[in-house]
This record gives sequence, C-alpha cells and structure tokens, in this order.
Amino acid sequence: MLARFVALFLCIGVLACPAEAAPKKKSGSKKAESPGVAKPFEVDPSDIHVLPIIHAEAVVVCDATNGQVLYERNGDQIRAVASTQKLLTALVVAEGGNLSAKVTCTASDAACEPTKLGLKVGDVYQRYKLLQILLVKSMNDVARALARDNAGSVPAFADKMNTKARSIGMRNSNFVNPNGLTESGQYSTARDMAKLALHVYRNRVLRGIMKERTLNWKYASGKVTVFENTNKLLKYFGLCNGMKTGYTDAAGHCLVSSANQGGRHVVAVVLGNRQRENIWKDSYNLLAWGLNQVRNSP
Repeated sequence: MLARFVALFLCIGVLACPAEAAPKKKSGSKKAESPGVAKPFEVDPSDIHVLPIIHAEAVVVCDATNGQVLYERNGDQIRAVASTQKLLTALVVAEGGNLSAKVTCTASDAACEPTKLGLKVGDVYQRYKLLQILLVKSMNDVARALARDNAGSVPAFADKMNTKARSIGMRNSNFVNPNGLTESGQYSTARDMAKLALHVYRNRVLRGIMKERTLNWKYASGKVTVFENTNKLLKYFGLCNGMKTGYTDAAGHCLVSSANQGGRHVVAVVLGNRQRENIWKDSYNLLAWGLNQVRNSP
C-alpha cells in the first residue's frame, strides 16, 4: 500500500510541472533519487491523533455518513471558493428535476471567461449533459446556461442558490453567480462548503457524474471530444469518488473531494492553496487520514 501512495505523489509531481521534461538517464549511471518528492505522510497515517502536514489556508474534513467534523483549520474564515461553488449550482439544477429536458443556448450564456465550452446561440443540449460537462470540466458558460434555464436569469438563479444554501445550514456564504468567478459580495467558508459537499454527496445523480474520470462530449455540430475530469485525485487515488476543483487569483487553488472504502465515507474541503500541486497532496492526506479516523472510531 505504501508503494501505491508513493507512486501517487510521483504522478502528481509530474502532473504539476507539465512543461518540464524528465531528465535523460546517463548510460551506466546509478538511478538518481527524485528530489523534492514528499512522502505521502510525514507521520504514520494509522495514527488517528496525528495529522499530516497541510498547506492550505482553510480545510475541513468530515465523516460523510453522519456529518461529524473530524478536523478543521480556519473553518469559518470568509473567503472566495472559486469553481467549487458549482457544486451548489449543480445541486439546485439537479433538484429542479426534468434532467432530460433540452436547453437552448443564448448569447448571454457566453458572457464569461476564461474556461468555456464555446456555446453558440441556438445550440441545443440535454440538461443532464450540461450538468455532466459542468462538473467534469468546469465550463463557466455552461454554468450560466444552466442558471438561465433554471431561473430565467443569472441574478434570479443566484437568489435560488442563496435560498438553498441557507436551507442546508450555510450561514456564512453568499453567491452572486453560478460559476465562481470573482465578484464583490461573493464568499463562503470551508465549513459551509463541507455542508454543501455532504448534500451533494448524497445526491445519486451528482455522485454518478462526479466520479467519472473522462467524458465523451458531443457538440451540437456533431464533433466529439473526450474531456478529462479536472479532479486529478480520481486518477491517482483509487478511493476518491468526486467532487470539484476551483481556482481564481482571489481564491487560490481549491478542491472539494470525497472518498469511500469499506462502507466508510469522508469529504474534504481544501481552500486557498497557493501552489496547485498542494491541493492534491492536502486532499489525499486528509481523505486517507479521515478514512482511518472513521475506521478507528468507537
């Protein structure tokens, strides 16, 4: 098992620096150790009383079965959460039902940057398909299309987001748009995002989408593209089964993630990492530690 954990972070190290080519081996030379590759745990992961090193500014990890908070750091700190708030967008849309309905795109849907699917006026997509690409590839124009389709306009949908947030106990959050792009008056906390994550985790439709590593997407034009999930833990940590990444300059690198093993379920919220590779390390460490914590609890 330890060898698998080390392999995980070797992969993450490569992922974090895609522009750097691997050094060529010199003929006859000894195999060099990989510098700067941290061990998955700086402490024994089986010791439920000692946490691994965490780099994020705010974190919460909780038992997804009963909602118990297992560990937190700055859980109530008000901050931007970037595209992780698309979990709330998806929850509102999913609970609205009729996911087989068609959505016709308008010019206003494309009024956002920078990550876009490229929706064109008159394009028609199934609502469920738009939910898939929203959660797998985090397209901002898709979030706007779903919001407009659901509530008539982005501001009206933001009102629905806030109503839903309050109904599930998110007391220190306010949302202005469906995609997480930075706007004045938009914020949340790690604790509130954990509450949201628990509700999303219990939604069978959304869980089915978020666990997908890749998505075959068919554009209205007929072109087919394969998209890889932005949540790399799905690829490098076999116990991970969702949820959602996020990044803006204001929020830093963020990840809400989940994992399950042997009937144990945990959710981790990691906000405000300034180095992208640390969201994978922190989230992996918290999920693995959390699963051990649940396993060893009385």
